[in-house]
Amino acid sequence: MPVFNQSRSNIIRLIFVGMFVIIIAQLVNLQIISSKYKKLAEENALYAKRVYPTRGIIYDRNGKAILNNTIMYDLTVTPSQVKNIDTEYFCQLVGIDTAEFRDRILDAKFRNGTFRPSTFEDLLPPDLYAKFEENIWRFPGFNLQERPVRVYPFNAAAHVMGYVGEVDSTIIKRYNYGYQIGDYVGRSGLEQYYEKELMGQRGIEFWIKDNKNRLVGHYENKSFDTPAVAGKNLHTYIDVSLQELAEKLLANKVGSIVAIEPKTGGILAMASSPDYDPNALTGSDKQKNYGKLVLDVSSPLLNRAIKGLYQPGSTYKPLGALIGLDEGVITPSSGYDCRGVYLACNHPVKCEHKDPGHAANLRLAIAHSCNSFFSNTFRLTLDNPEFRGVRSGLTRWKEYVNAFGLGHRIGIDIPSEDGGNIPDTTAYDKEYHHQWNSCTMVTMGIGQDKMLVTPLQIANAMCIVANKGFFYTPHFVNRIDGADPNDTLLNRFKEKHEVLTHIPDDVYEVVTSGMQDVVEYGTASAAKIPGINICAKTGTAENYRIIRGRRTKLKSHSVFVCFAPRENPKIAIAIVIENAGFGATWAAPIGSLLLEKYLNDTIRAERLPLIDHLVGSNLMPRYLMVQQFIEDSSRAAKWAKQTGDSTRWKKYTNVSFRNEMLDTLHRVFVSSLTPNFQNSSADKPKNNIKIKDTDSTTN
Repeated sequence: MPVFNQSRSNIIRLIFVGMFVIIIAQLVNLQIISSKYKKLAEENALYAKRVYPTRGIIYDRNGKAILNNTIMYDLTVTPSQVKNIDTEYFCQLVGIDTAEFRDRILDAKFRNGTFRPSTFEDLLPPDLYAKFEENIWRFPGFNLQERPVRVYPFNAAAHVMGYVGEVDSTIIKRYNYGYQIGDYVGRSGLEQYYEKELMGQRGIEFWIKDNKNRLVGHYENKSFDTPAVAGKNLHTYIDVSLQELAEKLLANKVGSIVAIEPKTGGILAMASSPDYDPNALTGSDKQKNYGKLVLDVSSPLLNRAIKGLYQPGSTYKPLGALIGLDEGVITPSSGYDCRGVYLACNHPVKCEHKDPGHAANLRLAIAHSCNSFFSNTFRLTLDNPEFRGVRSGLTRWKEYVNAFGLGHRIGIDIPSEDGGNIPDTTAYDKEYHHQWNSCTMVTMGIGQDKMLVTPLQIANAMCIVANKGFFYTPHFVNRIDGADPNDTLLNRFKEKHEVLTHIPDDVYEVVTSGMQDVVEYGTASAAKIPGINICAKTGTAENYRIIRGRRTKLKSHSVFVCFAPRENPKIAIAIVIENAGFGATWAAPIGSLLLEKYLNDTIRAERLPLIDHLVGSNLMPRYLMVQQFIEDSSRAAKWAKQTGDSTRWKKYTNVSFRNEMLDTLHRVFVSSLTPNFQNSSADKPKNNIKIKDTDSTTN
């Protein structure tokens, strides 16, 4: 027995020793080798807080901040730390139900993992932020994250500035994973083009949390923190006062304005209408506001200055004159006996003038905008015997027009620019089966047919005329604060493009003299400004649209281009007002006001009523009412079919009501096409301002 007891005693001792060794080994593993529990402890005691950098500020040419930054707060969630919270109370604060709560947590896990913070609710309104700041200790795993947010002090230049939005997987891959879920990135405009300069560098701070999930202090006296680096500021050529006036004058109109400094290519103003409040896409309601903008058939998000495609109408005529003069098919003394119609082709091209001598020479033809003269000039150019055929003539003409910057992207420093269209022989071969001649596209000589340009391109073409053959690529940004001296981002905007300097200066002088006559006594006589020699050209471009399945002729687009002063051009402007009628009636007065504002830094008191008249005139195309009704009813029907919820569709289900509404809207629309409407007092400037509406390009 004693031997047995002794053996059992040894076994017990060995068991205790073994257990002790195991405990010691585990302690060594936990405290020295393994970092698992250290990480868990740090998760409970530490919070790694992202520090978002302030994006660079964008200034106008006078140092005014067009957009700036303010601070708002995101509510972030780390799914692995969400434990034992009062879900019902939390949902009550946010304004969601428990199902939505669970969906957002699952989405955060899927997008960013269980252990990393993700945005649960971004850009909290001030009242909601205050509630969470007071109650955040109740919700382990949730934290308030500072977020710099854009603000627009002038509420201007929305299309130019662009907007920022949260990154998605596509953007993360595009930027080589330099962003994380929750980061913001430029989505359009200058915000997108100069994203790398504006974004800055994200930082991180480590904070200590108490047992109530409150941040109580920095960890290790910030020794492990990485500071955020603010983005670089952009200094632009924009004159925000001019920009505000341009947007004001476009109120209740569809169109755009582009103003450029010819000697530098710096863009002084770019406005597109309808536009939107840029502050609407920065706050807590940004998604809702964006949805409304997308559903608006007037397309307020569309920057028509670089995306709108228009026939230039008579604003092309100075370019046609330069081409004809350079090719030697006309001279300054060339004239045309126009009797109100051009009859040299199988389809007549009408001209508003019938009085003898109005196109007796080139200057008179430009001043009176004679369609017959420029139709003939175009044909002489294409049929030039030196080209030995109309095909070579059209190719040579296209080279000239492309050199003026039409028919291709210019390369502006905001994305999504459209290139327009200048047709070549292929286009006419396809349409006319190789059976065409200069008469086929004769209206190209007055800026119509297949010719499509953007307002930016027209403005740039005027810079080439003003500079007598050269231009700088139009751009907004003049310099970038803190830019590396070796940075080549802005270099291409400093390159001088001498595209048409082979045309002698005296040829340019002939054309600019005719353009000055346009203002002195021609179609834009109402645009005169005392003491300033203005060179300009009005245009009235035909306009067709498919309405309810039919190709319908609408009111013409009102177009105006100009530069001034003639002796030392400081500004060139292009204006397009859709469905507004004659160029002299609407676009020209707007251009004149912008010239006066920029060159004199003020507008004469006697012209202030003109501003009120232009701002107060509603020229929104009436077909938009029809289009919006159709789009809204179609969406309501789709929603009812997809969800079974027919609430939105109820007002459209009554067939007789629907047809009655469409007929009513269509009558309203058709009334806008009648001659009575075209010539109504709504189309005539008031305040005793006399305008010669003589610039039609009807064919």
